[in-house]
Amino acid sequence: MARLRGLFARVRKDENGATMIEYSILIGLITAVVIGFIVGMGGFVSGAWSALCTAVDTSTTIGCDSGG
Repeated sequence: MARLRGLFARVRKDENGATMIEYSILIGLITAVVIGFIVGMGGFVSGAWSALCTAVDTSTTIGCDSGG
């Protein structure tokens, strides 16, 4: 029984597991922010590309969809 209490005392004092969980949560949050940024930039770039194609289509005979 004393060995079991000693084991529980060591586990309670050991902070490696808590640190690993904290770093995992931090990595998850950073990943979510990066994915959100990429999705947001994708929408911005898509809109800018569409505006550019519209401007090129109206000003020249060669448009974005003609392939050259």
